[in-house]
Amino acid sequence: MAIEEPVRRAAKSRLYKPDWKHIEKGATEDFVRADWELLNAQRKEFYAEYQVEAVLKMMETFREEPSFGYQVNNYHHMLQSATKVWLDRHEEEDVVVALLHDIGFIIAPSRHGAFAAEFLGPYVSDRNRWMLERHQVFGDHHVKEYPSLLDPNGRDKWRGHEHFDWGAEFAEKYDQGAVDAKFESAPIEFFVPMVRRVFARKPHPKPIGE
Repeated sequence: MAIEEPVRRAAKSRLYKPDWKHIEKGATEDFVRADWELLNAQRKEFYAEYQVEAVLKMMETFREEPSFGYQVNNYHHMLQSATKVWLDRHEEEDVVVALLHDIGFIIAPSRHGAFAAEFLGPYVSDRNRWMLERHQVFGDHHVKEYPSLLDPNGRDKWRGHEHFDWGAEFAEKYDQGAVDAKFESAPIEFFVPMVRRVFARKPHPKPIGE
């Protein structure tokens, strides 16, 4: 029996603001200068106002996800991590980084550190971008009797780097120890104003090299 292809009705997406305009062309190669000027004007305002909402929606999608064995799911792991960082009186940026450090844990498991670094990098210090990129390797230092190849000393390749101690501290105190169902985390609402302030910063370019 032949399987019929699904048919979708074409429709324009709803605009973010009612007085905005669609570009009346269906391929970017057909855009003219006026189209790009209009698009970029609306884009700037859209990112400034909506980006943080998208971040929070992404976080919210993980709230009820199942766990594959940890006592808590990834959502509650990130809340625990952020709460621990806040309780230790770290800077607000560090708290937000902890809250979102594993945002890619499910959708990019083997590269979730790099995912978080790209995601947060334009809004945070080089110290935090550096740590995010490598926090998986630093975490391996705290894994014992793993049943496959894993190098607990992999972090040593960066020993002596100015951000090494922060990478080691984050992995030990705020990542590997944040999977405890008995730990009482602050709710996501507590962190929302902090997230808004960090993403309200003017984004800076990714540095070249280290």
